[in-house]
Amino acid sequence: MLTKTEAKVLIEAILSRCTPFAALVLVYNADSALTRFANNYIHQNVTERDTNIILEVYDGKRSGSATTNRTDPAGLDELVERAKANARVSPEDPDFAGLAGPAEYGLTQAFDEVTAEYSPDERAAGVGVVCRTAAEKDLNASGAFTTETTELAFANTEGMFAYNVRTRAEFQATVMSDDSSGRAAGASWRVADLDVAALGAEAVRKAELGRNPRAVDPGRYAVVFDPYAVSDLLGSLNIYGMSAQAVQEGRSWMNSRMGKPAMSPLVSIWDDGLDPTGYPIPFDYEGTPRQRVDIVKHGVVMGPVYDRYTARKDGVQSTGHAIPPNMRFFTGPIALNLFMAPGEASTEALIAGTERGLYITRFWYTRVVTFPDCVVTGMTRDGVFLVEDGEIAHPVKNLRFTQSYANALANVEAVGSEERLLISDFGGFANRVPALKLSEWNFTGSTV
Repeated sequence: MLTKTEAKVLIEAILSRCTPFAALVLVYNADSALTRFANNYIHQNVTERDTNIILEVYDGKRSGSATTNRTDPAGLDELVERAKANARVSPEDPDFAGLAGPAEYGLTQAFDEVTAEYSPDERAAGVGVVCRTAAEKDLNASGAFTTETTELAFANTEGMFAYNVRTRAEFQATVMSDDSSGRAAGASWRVADLDVAALGAEAVRKAELGRNPRAVDPGRYAVVFDPYAVSDLLGSLNIYGMSAQAVQEGRSWMNSRMGKPAMSPLVSIWDDGLDPTGYPIPFDYEGTPRQRVDIVKHGVVMGPVYDRYTARKDGVQSTGHAIPPNMRFFTGPIALNLFMAPGEASTEALIAGTERGLYITRFWYTRVVTFPDCVVTGMTRDGVFLVEDGEIAHPVKNLRFTQSYANALANVEAVGSEERLLISDFGGFANRVPALKLSEWNFTGSTV
């Protein structure tokens, strides 16, 4: 790993090569290790160390970017020349907001020495418990146990410099029989927070309960969602509408709902990059301090997240939600540390309060259909169960759905008390979410 001092020296070497142009540099350094298992045994243990540098150079209102993982002088020379060349041929952007100056950052704690030093043997011990539990039940376990340390350093020619180091531990397991599967996952910046054995037991229990599933007719059902399904719901609402860019372009689910009580008063959603119960980081990829942003407050849609570019258009301040320069074409600003307020009921109580409906573990292969209402189609996976008279009656074969995620949150009847932190494989989105009970969800067909 780089140190703060080494990262600063590297960045200064890059910026000195950019004269006389304005520039910003991101240095992302990762030291990650993964223990992967399938068929109830470990089949892969890998460690990766890499440094990725992103440079953006500005020639007036023209900008050009380049990336590299070379840190030698020749590699840095090439990086700068490519960025300058890209800037020269780029069109001017009249909305360029300029570079941010130095700032003060809130304190965050997301580094754990035990997690940083966690060994392959320690990961294997946890995985072994899960594999043995599955084998004893004549089930097949697969998944991965990851530990990682990442450093992010940011600087620009306006004197901005920011540095952060954090750790991550994540475990996920899928347990299968011939006709069923169960899934469990969890994440934290502190490995001691992960109860790997309990997560494995959760996946095993759902695989056992899911044996001999029966088909049910498509239609509208009351549903109880595990946090895994809720995380998918929240993630899609994020990608397809929590960005100020999406609102400005008129394609966000927020556009017709801003300032209105469009969701259940039980629903509150916010982003907070400083909350230690999530996956905190104190600044965004422009060096702007992160701040808490209420997205939905007691059912009322409050507003989106901003970076400097979109904030300039609306005449407001950035909320600290810029993403890396080479990804901004995708969504603009985005929420990376989302929370949904928990309730007071256990998942068992949510099920017990359902006269007839479906209890669903998670969704899979979800894709947006239309943007204004965030209509999404997808499938259930790894555990679907029919609920009758407050009890699980029998497992159900997987179903396809097409549903407005934005409208669905108006149907929330109860919220679970247990929260689960889940971090996506793509983009590092962190969602801390509870279980939910909704009065209605639209299932359009069977996947079998």
